[in-house]
Amino acid sequence: MQADTLSPSLTRQPGRFRDYLAIARFDHSTKHIFILPGVMLAYLLRGVHTTQLGLDLLFGLVTAIAIASANYCINEWLDSAFDRHHPTKSQRPSVQRELKGKWVFLEWLVFLGAGLLCASRSSATLTLVAVLFALQGVVYNVQPLRTKDKAYLDVLSESVNNPLRLLIGWIIIDPTSLPPSSVILAYWFGGAFLMAAKRYSEYREITATHGRALLVRYRASFAGYSETSLNVSCFTYGLLSNFFLAVFLIKYRIEYLLLMPFITALFAQYLALAMQAGSSAQAPEKLFRERGLILIVAAVAISFGVATFIDIPAFEWLAGQRFIGLP
Repeated sequence: MQADTLSPSLTRQPGRFRDYLAIARFDHSTKHIFILPGVMLAYLLRGVHTTQLGLDLLFGLVTAIAIASANYCINEWLDSAFDRHHPTKSQRPSVQRELKGKWVFLEWLVFLGAGLLCASRSSATLTLVAVLFALQGVVYNVQPLRTKDKAYLDVLSESVNNPLRLLIGWIIIDPTSLPPSSVILAYWFGGAFLMAAKRYSEYREITATHGRALLVRYRASFAGYSETSLNVSCFTYGLLSNFFLAVFLIKYRIEYLLLMPFITALFAQYLALAMQAGSSAQAPEKLFRERGLILIVAAVAISFGVATFIDIPAFEWLAGQRFIGLP
């Protein structure tokens, strides 16, 4: 297939209301599942520090969805000239339809305003995180920064969304504190692993079917990557995430080390998934269809429940210094 066959028709039809709604990507709301561990950890480690828990849960969730949708609006609008080179993203409404910049900007303002309003009704801490969430979308997508065009920085800046979602979950329960830095870093590098795996999958598939030149026209950051470097970066981010996660688990409840084999299997399964043709790793909102991945997530959840409510004295020896004596 030639690169120019991926381009939309030169005579695009005017955008419809549903096209403007589509660029907000409500179907990506499944990503907000990353808020849940923040809620659970705050409840277990700090307890509830709010008098309006139900409202704060609602405000937190709407804040995350609204700010994410605002970011998606500018993402699709500013990426439309590049997405026309992608085998599947070339079918997006922003590419196929003639969307007006003024309406996209208004849509961004509406979602941004709704998110900040909900955050402000909850707490000042949630408002600050919502502002950071919105700024991430600007830094990632808008020139002159547009970090998505810079190799490695694209992954690290996009994956900031992960710890921000963790913070939203934590703040819903306890707006008077923030999670330990170890779990924030584990979340950040875990997100970087997911984003690097997505790029690894795209690199392998698009290079094989359409050539590397088209890939670079789609996203400039791919000029700084190779298949090997993306694979190695996945490995590095995965190791860093597991390291900081282990630090957190040992410090706050050593029984949680029971989760580590399952979390390691989760990373391995996801990387294997990224190596498949037409991988769901390229569209994370569809990962719930991956049975193997869901089974491992279920195992993580079950082991988390066991480690939360059952003390395992045998794990205590891991926290002390031990030396193997020689005869």
